[in-house]
Amino acid sequence: MGVKSDKWIKKMAKEFGMITPFEEKQVRDGIISYGVSSYGYDIRVSDEFMVFTNINSTIVDPKNFDERNVVKIKGDCIIPPNSFALCRSVEYFKMPRDVLAICVGKSTYARCGIIVNVTPIEPEWEGHITIEISNTTPLPAKIYANEGIAQLIFLGADEMCEVSYKDKKGKYHGQKGITLPKVEKGEK
Repeated sequence: MGVKSDKWIKKMAKEFGMITPFEEKQVRDGIISYGVSSYGYDIRVSDEFMVFTNINSTIVDPKNFDERNVVKIKGDCIIPPNSFALCRSVEYFKMPRDVLAICVGKSTYARCGIIVNVTPIEPEWEGHITIEISNTTPLPAKIYANEGIAQLIFLGADEMCEVSYKDKKGKYHGQKGITLPKVEKGEK
């Protein structure tokens, strides 16, 4: 298994629609950068956010998520101290069967106490990436819509996987927008 280069990313985006919309070079003039980097792709955060709140005194339950736990925001987002938000990537992804992507936060936000969490992007998964952004500071934190938020690193396998995300009909396959947690019937 090896890390995929900028040339590979450009080829897969153009020929196979792996990333849409796609920016083939770093865009960085006065903004938090996004686009192709040496060995990855810097994704943007959209202008749709769900910020967690305790106003309704509900419980965060991944098996029975109550939407009263979040406040929807459009545009740039202020995350309260020691809180977090869910958002989505601007880009829509179609992963190849022999590639896995790992997501890490951008250093500009990390230096402000902002942590980005995304689970691995599995082979043949497709959709907008739902992103969790945690504000670990005792101060409100600003997140800029339509600018860079994290970097995907693509890892290519030596052979095709036996069962892809699409094969197992994963519950988050084809997601559009911010997708809240869910448990399918029969899932343990």
